[in-house]
Amino acid sequence: MTIYLTVARDATGEVEDRGSRFLCTLRRVDDEEEARSLVAALRREHWDARHHCSAFVVGPDAALQRSSDDGEPAGTAGAPMLDVLRGAGVSDVAAVVTRWFGGTLLGAGGLVRAYGDAVRAALAEAGTLRRSLLAELALELDHADAGRVEGELRARGVSVLETSYDARVRLLLAAPADEVARVEAAVAAATAGRVEPVVSGERWVDLPG
Repeated sequence: MTIYLTVARDATGEVEDRGSRFLCTLRRVDDEEEARSLVAALRREHWDARHHCSAFVVGPDAALQRSSDDGEPAGTAGAPMLDVLRGAGVSDVAAVVTRWFGGTLLGAGGLVRAYGDAVRAALAEAGTLRRSLLAELALELDHADAGRVEGELRARGVSVLETSYDARVRLLLAAPADEVARVEAAVAAATAGRVEPVVSGERWVDLPG
């Protein structure tokens, strides 16, 4: 897996049904600990709510998936929330739906619908973006050449992740593994062959658009 979807921004979504209020808080997370910390924080913030049901999907391959009904009838909250996340194809995301009971029992079908709809509403607000596993390439330049070379590389569609200044200027570039040769050629063209980038590792990067 070298590319996957996640949420573009944190968001909330809310639905009401027969007096009960369902507030979904959607957050991008890096691991299970961060997801569980979100649940704990919302419990403290919304201490007056009856339930804080949750679902999260983590990892480029969505390998880690968890859900909790938090006292609601089994299968009526966490599982439908998780189904919505899986249906959207997103990972590295946690959804927590906080419920304030309105005095009327909604039944299993009503709960499944309300919890799922709250997550859908939050996802609609969050939007999605793609994350891609890219190779990192580092190169060092003289200060006199750095601005021009960086501009030429950007014009050729090369992603410049970082620029640092010391005795020389260091650029950190990124490219899909199958485009490393293209980046090397772009660097050679921009520097008249004087500089050769070195593959220094790989990282997950958010792709624009």
